[in-house]
Amino acid sequence: MGNILAYPLTAIYYLAFGSCLLFFHAMQWLCFYGLGYAAHKKSVDLLNGTLLLCLGILGTRVRFDQPHQLNRDQPYIIVCNHQSLYDIPPLIWFLRKIHAKFISKKELGKGIPSISFNLRHGGSVLIDRKKPKEALAAIEEFSQSLKKTKNSTIIFPEGTRSNSATPKRFQQGGLTTLFENLPEAMVLPVSISHSWKLMRWGNFPMGVGVHMKYKVHQPIPIQGTVPSELVALVEQQVVGGVEP
Repeated sequence: MGNILAYPLTAIYYLAFGSCLLFFHAMQWLCFYGLGYAAHKKSVDLLNGTLLLCLGILGTRVRFDQPHQLNRDQPYIIVCNHQSLYDIPPLIWFLRKIHAKFISKKELGKGIPSISFNLRHGGSVLIDRKKPKEALAAIEEFSQSLKKTKNSTIIFPEGTRSNSATPKRFQQGGLTTLFENLPEAMVLPVSISHSWKLMRWGNFPMGVGVHMKYKVHQPIPIQGTVPSELVALVEQQVVGGVEP
């Protein structure tokens, strides 16, 4: 029965999702060019809050367990496992206080209404994963920007989506570069569970009644740590918090 219901619900969801992206693309453009960063940031927050409402069409529930006090004047490196594209809206919405930006592959910087615009203009960095030296240099420069703005960043060190409950091994390059160049930051490990079930049948139909869960672990100071050892510790915490 759930599979049968998934077809009409997915069609309605995609209609709402597409309309949302188009509407907020125009809103972002007006805010960015007319009102500046603060207004653009609010439009991005509203976009992602609305995308969560759209997921409700599929009966999706989100539990975001974040018991820690976060400081806006403190940059955080938010390290997450990556199960699906739908990992992202809850992260932006529930962590909106700390202005989280992305380290994203350059292909996402064009062609997607709202999302590409935000990646290009919202303070994130786009990297070419086929050119690792240039990518690491871009992350170093991005780290200096985070120092000045006190913004935070979200990184998925698996490098690509797992599409399952089993995380891939973390790639150390990007994380180590961030740790070395942003020692005043705190690491915020986040374990994401069950978002892969939204895509368990592929893009159409989507999964219905999924209960996505986010577990935010205790922030870890970078200062005084060995970057490679910190990567191993963060990977252990993130992977250990993922539910099967």
